[in-house]
Amino acid sequence: MKDNFFVKTHGLGNEYIVLCDKSITFNLSRNAIKRICNVNFGIGSDGILLKVDSDKADVGLRIYNPDGSEAEKSGNGLRIFCKYIFDYGFVSKREFTVETKGGLVKANIVEVKNNRATLITVDMGTAIFSAPLIPTSFPTAEVNDETINVEGKDYKINCVSMGNPHCVIIKDHLDIAEVKKYGPYIEHYKMFPNRINVQFAKIINRKEVEILIWERGAGFTLASGTSSCAVASVLRKKDLIDNEVTIKMLGGELKIEINEHMDVRMTGKVRQSCEGVLNEDLLEDLEEGGI
Repeated sequence: MKDNFFVKTHGLGNEYIVLCDKSITFNLSRNAIKRICNVNFGIGSDGILLKVDSDKADVGLRIYNPDGSEAEKSGNGLRIFCKYIFDYGFVSKREFTVETKGGLVKANIVEVKNNRATLITVDMGTAIFSAPLIPTSFPTAEVNDETINVEGKDYKINCVSMGNPHCVIIKDHLDIAEVKKYGPYIEHYKMFPNRINVQFAKIINRKEVEILIWERGAGFTLASGTSSCAVASVLRKKDLIDNEVTIKMLGGELKIEINEHMDVRMTGKVRQSCEGVLNEDLLEDLEEGGI
């Protein structure tokens, strides 16, 4: 693999740049991440996935948001990463494990075309509803239909961790403008010490749910795997949906399965956009810092 080789892939319009720590020749600093992800000064991306070694799994993964912060887990990011390590020969088997900051994940390459993975299932772990473990600062054991006031507007929220924190708001009607306006305030709400991902969810029926997403560190997002899992977990716990559900997002759909132990499995497509090598001009800009 060439120095500074990258791959750009999207999961339902949620795009990531994938790098290998063994092939990059620069420090992947916060400023470097921000510049690479910037659509005007870099490649443009919703984040960076970095392959690293692991002594607990077949491969290790570090996930970075476009603002330079690190995420514990990403559903779309995981599927994108699994496609990368399968397509480029880092693993030869279809079933393998990935270590993330948010825990160990089991992956299965479901469909392969022309020796490239196209459909991937990821076991996302167990949904965690304990308020301190999410984490939140609410005094209750769980954050179930708690009311918060954001910029003069009341929201009834439900929180869960999928290895990263989520706040689910059930709505009768979804409005993109509302998500963009109130999403950042909810993300930074005082009761969320590590900030939080926000989902507005509309139940279509027991097998279909529509959601809009404000992603921590990234903003308004077309699709999110962990957000889909979080919404499905909250709604399943409330017995508002079946144990198998389709989550519909602006970028596409994901299939989510939840068993009686609240273990969550996600299946969805991934598509590679391009591959290449980071140019020397960009590498010089990374050293200078800033955008």
